[in-house]
Amino acid sequence: MKVVVLCSGGMDSVTALYWARREHDVAAVTSFDYGAKHNHRELPFAAEHAAKFGVRHEAIALDFVNRLFASDLLKSGGEVPEGHYEAENMKQTVVPFRNAIMLSIACGLAESVGAEGLVIAAHGGDHAIYPDCREEFMQAMGDAMRLGTYANVRLLRPFIVLTKGQIVAEGARLGVDFARTWSCYKGGAIHCGKCGTCVERREAFAQAGVTDPTVYASMDPLPPKPKKEND
Repeated sequence: MKVVVLCSGGMDSVTALYWARREHDVAAVTSFDYGAKHNHRELPFAAEHAAKFGVRHEAIALDFVNRLFASDLLKSGGEVPEGHYEAENMKQTVVPFRNAIMLSIACGLAESVGAEGLVIAAHGGDHAIYPDCREEFMQAMGDAMRLGTYANVRLLRPFIVLTKGQIVAEGARLGVDFARTWSCYKGGAIHCGKCGTCVERREAFAQAGVTDPTVYASMDPLPPKPKKEND
C-alpha cells in the first residue's frame, strides 16, 4: 500500500517510518511546525530519516496554533511541567485538538499524492492524558478520513496495542538510531530528563532492555506512576 507517514522526529514516529518502509511504499513523510517549544529540535530528525530513505519530506507550518491555542507545550505558553507523564499536571501540555488538525491536513496530502493510507505512531500509553489519542477519537477520525476521500484513505496505527517500551524494542530490531530522535518538551540543548516525555523515554528504554543513547541533564530517580482512584 502507498502511504504517507506522520513523523515528528520523536522516537515513536521515527520507528513508525522504519516500520512503514518495511511494510508499505512510503510516498511522503510529513511533519508539523506548530510552535511547540521543541519543534526546532525534533523536526530536523524527521527530515534526516526521510532523507536517509530518499523519501519526500514536507514540514508544514501551522503558525496559528501557537498564536491562538492555549498550551504550555507551545512557545506562547508557560513552563513545561515536570514529573510522570500520567500525572495530572501533564494536561498543561495538551494542545487542543492537535491530532485532528494534523490528521486532516495529512489526509488531504495523502490523497493528493495517490496514497491509500496514513500512518500514525499512536500507542497504548498515549490516551492517558491526550483526548485526541483515545480509541473513540481515533476510530471516529479514521471513519471520517475513509468516508471523506475518494481514495478511502485508511488510518494505520501499527503500534496501537504496544507500550512505548515495546516500540523501543521494535525500533531496535528495525535499526533505528534513537540518538537521532528527540522527545524533551523543553527543547533545550539536551534532554532535560525530568519532563513527562523525558520520563517516558527513560522508562521505555529500561522496559525494553535497550541501551539508552540519550544525554540527559538530570538522571534523578524516575517519579512513580500516579495512583488512580480505583488503585
